Amino acid sequence: MTTFRATLALLTTGTLLLTACGGTGSGSGATTAAQAPGGACKPEEVKLIGQVRNQTNPYEAAWLQGGDEFAKKVSLTQQRLTYDGESAKQQEQIRQVLATGNVRCSVLNVLPNGDSDTTPIVKQAQAAGAYVVTQWNKPADLKPADYDKWIAHITYDGKESGKQIAHALITAIGGNGGIVALQGILDTAAAKDRFAGLQAALAEHPEVTLLDQQTADFDRAKALTLTKTLLTKHGDAIKGIWAANDDMALGALQALEAAGKSGKVAVVGIDAVPDAIKAVSGGTMTATVSSDGPWQGGIGLAMGYCAATGQLDVSTIPTRAFFAKQFLITKDNAAQFATPKVDPAEFECANLFKRATGPIS
Repeated sequence: MTTFRATLALLTTGTLLLTACGGTGSGSGATTAAQAPGGACKPEEVKLIGQVRNQTNPYEAAWLQGGDEFAKKVSLTQQRLTYDGESAKQQEQIRQVLATGNVRCSVLNVLPNGDSDTTPIVKQAQAAGAYVVTQWNKPADLKPADYDKWIAHITYDGKESGKQIAHALITAIGGNGGIVALQGILDTAAAKDRFAGLQAALAEHPEVTLLDQQTADFDRAKALTLTKTLLTKHGDAIKGIWAANDDMALGALQALEAAGKSGKVAVVGIDAVPDAIKAVSGGTMTATVSSDGPWQGGIGLAMGYCAATGQLDVSTIPTRAFFAKQFLITKDNAAQFATPKVDPAEFECANLFKRATGPIS
Protein backbone atom coordinates (compact mmCIF):
# COMPACT_ATOMS: atom_id res chain seq x y z
CA MET A 1 0.00 0.00 0.00
CA THR A 2 2.89 2.34 0.74
CA THR A 3 4.27 1.68 -2.72
CA PHE A 4 0.89 2.48 -4.25
CA ARG A 5 0.66 5.82 -2.46
CA ALA A 6 4.22 6.67 -3.43
CA THR A 7 3.43 5.91 -7.07
CA LEU A 8 0.38 8.16 -6.92
CA ALA A 9 2.48 10.90 -5.38
CA LEU A 10 4.87 10.70 -8.29
CA LEU A 11 1.92 10.71 -10.65
CA THR A 12 0.39 13.86 -9.27
CA THR A 13 3.68 15.73 -9.27
CA GLY A 14 5.38 14.41 -12.36
CA THR A 15 3.21 12.70 -14.96
CA LEU A 16 -0.06 14.61 -14.97
CA LEU A 17 -0.46 17.26 -17.62
CA LEU A 18 -0.45 20.12 -15.14
CA THR A 19 0.75 22.92 -17.36
CA ALA A 20 -1.99 25.20 -16.10
CA CYS A 21 -2.94 23.71 -12.76
CA GLY A 22 -1.14 26.43 -10.86
CA GLY A 23 -2.93 29.23 -12.67
CA THR A 24 -5.97 30.97 -11.30
CA GLY A 25 -9.09 31.54 -13.33
CA SER A 26 -12.13 33.54 -12.32
CA GLY A 27 -12.82 34.79 -8.84
CA SER A 28 -14.32 31.41 -7.91
CA GLY A 29 -10.84 29.85 -7.85
CA ALA A 30 -11.24 28.05 -11.17
CA THR A 31 -8.18 26.71 -12.96
CA THR A 32 -7.60 27.68 -16.58
CA ALA A 33 -6.50 24.75 -18.73
CA ALA A 34 -3.99 24.75 -21.55
CA GLN A 35 -5.13 23.01 -24.70
CA ALA A 36 -3.79 19.46 -24.73
CA PRO A 37 -2.89 17.39 -27.79
CA GLY A 38 -6.03 16.03 -29.37
CA GLY A 39 -8.05 19.09 -28.40
CA ALA A 40 -8.99 19.61 -24.76
CA CYS A 41 -12.24 21.26 -23.73
CA LYS A 42 -12.30 24.85 -22.61
CA PRO A 43 -13.32 25.08 -18.92
CA GLU A 44 -16.62 26.74 -19.79
CA GLU A 45 -17.45 23.91 -22.20
CA VAL A 46 -17.39 21.22 -19.53
CA LYS A 47 -20.75 19.76 -18.49
CA LEU A 48 -20.81 18.31 -14.96
CA ILE A 49 -23.33 15.59 -14.10
CA GLY A 50 -23.78 13.89 -10.72
CA GLN A 51 -26.11 10.92 -10.39
CA VAL A 52 -27.26 9.12 -7.22
CA ARG A 53 -30.32 7.11 -6.21
CA ASN A 54 -32.20 9.88 -4.41
CA GLN A 55 -31.85 13.06 -2.37
CA THR A 56 -33.87 11.79 0.60
CA ASN A 57 -30.92 9.66 1.71
CA PRO A 58 -28.77 12.18 3.65
CA TYR A 59 -25.54 10.58 2.47
CA GLU A 60 -26.52 10.88 -1.19
CA ALA A 61 -27.80 14.40 -0.63
CA ALA A 62 -24.37 15.25 0.82
CA TRP A 63 -22.75 13.66 -2.26
CA LEU A 64 -24.68 16.01 -4.55
CA GLN A 65 -23.85 18.96 -2.33
CA GLY A 66 -20.16 18.15 -2.72
CA GLY A 67 -20.66 18.10 -6.47
CA ASP A 68 -22.24 21.54 -6.29
CA GLU A 69 -19.28 22.81 -4.26
CA PHE A 70 -16.82 21.63 -6.89
CA ALA A 71 -18.92 23.06 -9.71
CA LYS A 72 -18.97 26.41 -7.95
CA LYS A 73 -15.19 26.29 -7.62
CA VAL A 74 -14.80 26.10 -11.40
CA SER A 75 -17.67 28.51 -12.19
CA LEU A 76 -19.97 25.77 -13.50
CA THR A 77 -23.22 24.13 -12.43
CA GLN A 78 -23.72 20.47 -11.63
CA GLN A 79 -26.67 18.76 -13.27
CA ARG A 80 -28.26 16.61 -10.57
CA LEU A 81 -29.79 13.28 -11.55
CA THR A 82 -31.67 10.88 -9.26
CA TYR A 83 -33.12 7.55 -10.34
CA ASP A 84 -35.00 6.35 -7.23
CA GLY A 85 -33.18 3.04 -7.08
CA GLU A 86 -34.50 1.99 -10.50
CA SER A 87 -31.79 0.60 -12.77
CA ALA A 88 -33.78 1.13 -15.95
CA LYS A 89 -34.39 4.76 -15.03
CA GLN A 90 -30.69 5.26 -14.31
CA GLN A 91 -29.69 3.91 -17.72
CA GLU A 92 -32.28 6.04 -19.52
CA GLN A 93 -31.13 9.21 -17.75
CA ILE A 94 -27.57 8.60 -18.83
CA ARG A 95 -28.66 7.83 -22.37
CA GLN A 96 -30.51 11.15 -22.52
CA VAL A 97 -27.66 13.31 -21.15
CA LEU A 98 -25.26 11.69 -23.62
CA ALA A 99 -27.56 12.32 -26.56
CA THR A 100 -27.30 16.12 -26.62
CA GLY A 101 -24.76 18.90 -26.37
CA ASN A 102 -21.00 18.79 -26.49
CA VAL A 103 -20.77 15.21 -25.26
CA ARG A 104 -16.97 14.96 -25.42
CA CYS A 105 -16.85 17.63 -22.69
CA SER A 106 -19.39 15.86 -20.47
CA VAL A 107 -18.29 14.50 -17.09
CA LEU A 108 -20.37 11.97 -15.15
CA ASN A 109 -19.84 11.09 -11.48
CA VAL A 110 -22.10 8.10 -10.97
CA LEU A 111 -23.33 5.83 -8.18
CA PRO A 112 -24.44 2.71 -10.11
CA ASN A 113 -27.54 1.13 -8.61
CA GLY A 114 -25.88 -2.29 -8.55
CA ASP A 115 -22.80 -4.06 -9.82
CA SER A 116 -24.52 -5.14 -13.03
CA ASP A 117 -25.48 -1.54 -13.87
CA THR A 118 -21.90 -0.33 -14.17
CA THR A 119 -21.10 -2.10 -17.45
CA PRO A 120 -23.80 -0.41 -19.56
CA ILE A 121 -23.04 2.96 -17.92
CA VAL A 122 -19.37 2.72 -18.82
CA LYS A 123 -20.07 1.48 -22.33
CA GLN A 124 -22.52 4.31 -23.01
CA ALA A 125 -20.00 6.90 -21.85
CA GLN A 126 -17.19 5.32 -23.84
CA ALA A 127 -19.26 5.16 -27.02
CA ALA A 128 -20.34 8.79 -26.63
CA GLY A 129 -16.84 10.04 -25.79
CA ALA A 130 -17.83 11.35 -22.35
CA TYR A 131 -15.72 11.04 -19.21
CA VAL A 132 -17.10 8.95 -16.35
CA VAL A 133 -16.13 8.13 -12.78
CA THR A 134 -18.05 5.39 -10.98
CA GLN A 135 -18.17 4.72 -7.25
CA TRP A 136 -19.01 1.80 -4.96
CA ASN A 137 -20.43 -0.80 -7.37
CA LYS A 138 -18.93 -2.68 -10.30
CA PRO A 139 -18.39 -6.31 -11.41
CA ALA A 140 -15.02 -7.63 -10.26
CA ASP A 141 -13.85 -8.34 -13.81
CA LEU A 142 -14.77 -4.91 -15.21
CA LYS A 143 -11.68 -2.70 -15.26
CA PRO A 144 -11.26 1.03 -15.97
CA ALA A 145 -7.88 0.29 -17.55
CA ASP A 146 -9.74 -1.29 -20.48
CA TYR A 147 -11.42 2.05 -21.33
CA ASP A 148 -9.90 5.44 -22.05
CA LYS A 149 -12.94 7.49 -20.97
CA TRP A 150 -13.62 5.62 -17.73
CA ILE A 151 -11.24 7.59 -15.55
CA ALA A 152 -11.55 5.71 -12.28
CA HIS A 153 -13.63 3.53 -10.02
CA ILE A 154 -13.55 4.58 -6.37
CA THR A 155 -14.76 2.40 -3.55
CA TYR A 156 -14.10 1.67 0.10
CA ASP A 157 -12.96 -1.44 1.90
CA GLY A 158 -16.41 -2.66 2.87
CA LYS A 159 -15.06 -5.69 4.68
CA GLU A 160 -12.99 -3.43 6.88
CA SER A 161 -15.82 -0.98 7.65
CA GLY A 162 -18.30 -3.80 8.22
CA LYS A 163 -15.86 -5.41 10.61
CA GLN A 164 -15.07 -2.13 12.37
CA ILE A 165 -18.67 -1.39 13.24
CA ALA A 166 -19.21 -5.05 14.17
CA HIS A 167 -16.38 -4.87 16.69
CA ALA A 168 -17.82 -1.63 18.08
CA LEU A 169 -21.21 -3.35 18.40
CA ILE A 170 -19.72 -6.43 20.06
CA THR A 171 -17.85 -4.26 22.54
CA ALA A 172 -21.02 -2.30 23.32
CA ILE A 173 -22.97 -5.46 24.21
CA GLY A 174 -20.19 -6.79 26.41
CA GLY A 175 -18.84 -9.41 24.03
CA ASN A 176 -21.78 -11.80 24.15
CA GLY A 177 -25.47 -12.04 23.28
CA GLY A 178 -27.68 -11.92 20.22
CA ILE A 179 -27.65 -9.43 17.37
CA VAL A 180 -29.54 -8.97 14.10
CA ALA A 181 -28.25 -7.62 10.79
CA LEU A 182 -29.93 -5.34 8.26
CA GLN A 183 -28.33 -5.87 4.86
CA GLY A 184 -28.31 -3.44 1.93
CA ILE A 185 -29.11 -4.02 -1.73
CA LEU A 186 -27.75 -7.51 -2.26
CA ASP A 187 -26.57 -6.85 -5.83
CA THR A 188 -23.96 -4.37 -4.66
CA ALA A 189 -20.35 -4.87 -3.69
CA ALA A 190 -20.88 -2.55 -0.71
CA ALA A 191 -23.60 -4.75 0.79
CA LYS A 192 -21.70 -7.97 0.13
CA ASP A 193 -18.40 -6.73 1.51
CA ARG A 194 -19.86 -5.09 4.60
CA PHE A 195 -21.75 -8.24 5.54
CA ALA A 196 -18.57 -10.27 4.98
CA GLY A 197 -16.90 -7.94 7.47
CA LEU A 198 -19.62 -8.69 10.01
CA GLN A 199 -19.19 -12.41 9.45
CA ALA A 200 -15.43 -12.09 9.97
CA ALA A 201 -15.96 -10.28 13.27
CA LEU A 202 -18.47 -12.88 14.44
CA ALA A 203 -15.98 -15.65 13.65
CA GLU A 204 -13.64 -14.01 16.17
CA HIS A 205 -16.40 -13.79 18.80
CA PRO A 206 -18.31 -17.09 19.02
CA GLU A 207 -20.09 -15.82 22.16
CA VAL A 208 -22.09 -13.46 19.93
CA THR A 209 -24.98 -14.98 17.98
CA LEU A 210 -26.44 -13.66 14.74
CA LEU A 211 -30.12 -14.25 15.45
CA ASP A 212 -31.38 -13.06 12.08
CA GLN A 213 -30.36 -11.17 8.97
CA GLN A 214 -32.65 -9.55 6.43
CA THR A 215 -32.24 -7.05 3.61
CA ALA A 216 -33.75 -3.58 3.92
CA ASP A 217 -32.21 -2.29 0.66
CA PHE A 218 -30.33 0.61 2.31
CA ASP A 219 -33.77 2.18 2.97
CA ARG A 220 -34.88 3.78 6.26
CA ALA A 221 -38.60 3.04 5.92
CA LYS A 222 -37.94 -0.60 5.09
CA ALA A 223 -35.54 -0.88 8.01
CA LEU A 224 -38.13 0.61 10.37
CA THR A 225 -40.73 -1.96 9.34
CA LEU A 226 -38.26 -4.83 9.34
CA THR A 227 -36.83 -3.96 12.75
CA LYS A 228 -40.32 -3.89 14.26
CA THR A 229 -40.84 -7.40 12.89
CA LEU A 230 -37.48 -8.60 14.23
CA LEU A 231 -38.20 -7.11 17.67
CA THR A 232 -41.51 -8.94 17.76
CA LYS A 233 -39.84 -12.19 16.68
CA HIS A 234 -36.75 -12.11 18.92
CA GLY A 235 -37.71 -9.71 21.70
CA ASP A 236 -35.17 -9.07 24.44
CA ALA A 237 -32.74 -11.54 22.88
CA ILE A 238 -31.67 -8.71 20.56
CA LYS A 239 -28.81 -6.88 22.23
CA GLY A 240 -27.52 -5.14 19.12
CA ILE A 241 -28.44 -4.20 15.54
CA TRP A 242 -25.82 -4.17 12.80
CA ALA A 243 -26.92 -2.10 9.76
CA ALA A 244 -25.07 -1.87 6.45
CA ASN A 245 -25.76 1.87 6.24
CA ASP A 246 -26.90 4.72 8.43
CA ASP A 247 -30.27 5.16 6.77
CA MET A 248 -31.20 1.63 7.90
CA ALA A 249 -29.63 2.22 11.31
CA LEU A 250 -31.81 5.31 11.75
CA GLY A 251 -34.87 3.30 10.77
CA ALA A 252 -33.88 0.75 13.41
CA LEU A 253 -33.55 3.55 15.98
CA GLN A 254 -37.10 4.68 15.19
CA ALA A 255 -38.37 1.14 15.75
CA LEU A 256 -36.49 0.90 19.04
CA GLU A 257 -37.92 4.21 20.20
CA ALA A 258 -41.44 3.04 19.37
CA ALA A 259 -40.80 -0.13 21.38
CA GLY A 260 -39.48 1.80 24.38
CA LYS A 261 -35.95 0.45 23.85
CA SER A 262 -34.12 3.58 22.76
CA GLY A 263 -30.57 3.46 24.11
CA LYS A 264 -31.05 -0.10 25.40
CA VAL A 265 -30.03 -1.85 22.16
CA ALA A 266 -26.71 -1.04 20.51
CA VAL A 267 -26.99 0.10 16.88
CA VAL A 268 -24.24 0.65 14.29
CA GLY A 269 -24.25 1.83 10.68
CA ILE A 270 -22.10 3.26 7.89
CA ASP A 271 -22.10 6.63 6.03
CA ALA A 272 -21.84 9.17 8.86
CA VAL A 273 -24.96 11.11 7.88
CA PRO A 274 -25.75 14.06 10.20
CA ASP A 275 -28.60 12.31 12.06
CA ALA A 276 -26.41 9.28 12.69
CA ILE A 277 -23.55 11.38 14.01
CA LYS A 278 -26.03 13.18 16.27
CA ALA A 279 -27.28 9.80 17.53
CA VAL A 280 -23.72 8.62 18.16
CA SER A 281 -23.00 11.82 20.09
CA GLY A 282 -26.20 11.34 22.09
CA GLY A 283 -25.50 7.71 22.92
CA THR A 284 -28.49 6.13 21.15
CA MET A 285 -26.23 4.83 18.38
CA THR A 286 -22.84 3.22 18.92
CA ALA A 287 -20.78 3.86 15.79
CA THR A 288 -20.74 4.73 12.11
CA VAL A 289 -18.13 5.02 9.36
CA SER A 290 -17.57 7.99 7.09
CA SER A 291 -16.60 7.73 3.44
CA ASP A 292 -17.13 11.51 3.23
CA GLY A 293 -20.07 11.92 0.87
CA PRO A 294 -19.30 15.55 -0.03
CA TRP A 295 -15.76 14.57 -1.07
CA GLN A 296 -17.14 11.73 -3.19
CA GLY A 297 -19.55 14.07 -4.91
CA GLY A 298 -16.80 16.52 -5.76
CA ILE A 299 -13.85 14.27 -6.51
CA GLY A 300 -15.45 12.38 -9.40
CA LEU A 301 -16.37 15.62 -11.12
CA ALA A 302 -12.91 17.04 -10.40
CA MET A 303 -11.23 14.04 -12.04
CA GLY A 304 -13.43 14.43 -15.10
CA TYR A 305 -12.92 18.18 -15.27
CA CYS A 306 -9.13 17.80 -15.09
CA ALA A 307 -9.19 15.14 -17.81
CA ALA A 308 -11.57 17.07 -20.07
CA THR A 309 -9.54 20.26 -19.83
CA GLY A 310 -6.26 18.50 -20.57
CA GLN A 311 -4.76 18.69 -17.09
CA LEU A 312 -5.00 14.96 -16.37
CA ASP A 313 -3.71 12.30 -18.74
CA VAL A 314 -5.87 9.30 -17.86
CA SER A 315 -3.39 6.87 -19.38
CA THR A 316 -0.75 7.81 -16.78
CA ILE A 317 -2.84 6.85 -13.73
CA PRO A 318 -1.15 3.70 -12.37
CA THR A 319 -4.23 2.21 -10.68
CA ARG A 320 -7.65 3.41 -11.71
CA ALA A 321 -9.74 1.16 -9.43
CA PHE A 322 -8.85 1.87 -5.82
CA PHE A 323 -9.97 2.10 -2.21
CA ALA A 324 -10.24 5.54 -0.61
CA LYS A 325 -9.76 6.57 2.99
CA GLN A 326 -12.63 6.09 5.47
CA PHE A 327 -13.11 7.03 9.13
CA LEU A 328 -14.62 5.17 12.12
CA ILE A 329 -16.79 7.48 14.23
CA THR A 330 -17.67 6.80 17.86
CA LYS A 331 -18.85 9.02 20.69
CA ASP A 332 -15.22 9.95 21.38
CA ASN A 333 -14.70 11.69 18.02
CA ALA A 334 -18.25 12.36 16.76
CA ALA A 335 -17.95 16.11 17.35
CA GLN A 336 -15.16 16.30 14.75
CA PHE A 337 -17.52 14.98 12.06
CA ALA A 338 -20.68 16.85 13.06
CA THR A 339 -20.36 19.41 10.29
CA PRO A 340 -18.98 17.93 7.06
CA LYS A 341 -16.75 20.37 5.23
CA VAL A 342 -15.46 20.44 1.68
CA ASP A 343 -11.84 21.45 1.26
CA PRO A 344 -11.55 22.92 -2.27
CA ALA A 345 -7.82 22.17 -2.28
CA GLU A 346 -8.59 18.44 -2.41
CA PHE A 347 -10.19 18.95 -5.82
CA GLU A 348 -7.10 20.52 -7.39
CA CYS A 349 -5.71 18.45 -10.25
CA ALA A 350 -2.51 17.70 -8.32
CA ASN A 351 -4.46 16.36 -5.31
CA LEU A 352 -6.99 14.04 -6.92
CA PHE A 353 -5.52 10.80 -5.59
CA LYS A 354 -4.33 11.81 -2.13
CA ARG A 355 -7.04 9.77 -0.41
CA ALA A 356 -6.24 6.59 -2.32
CA THR A 357 -5.19 3.84 0.11
CA GLY A 358 -4.60 0.93 -2.27
CA PRO A 359 -5.79 -0.88 -5.39
CA ILE A 360 -8.94 -2.96 -5.36
CA SER A 361 -7.78 -6.56 -5.13
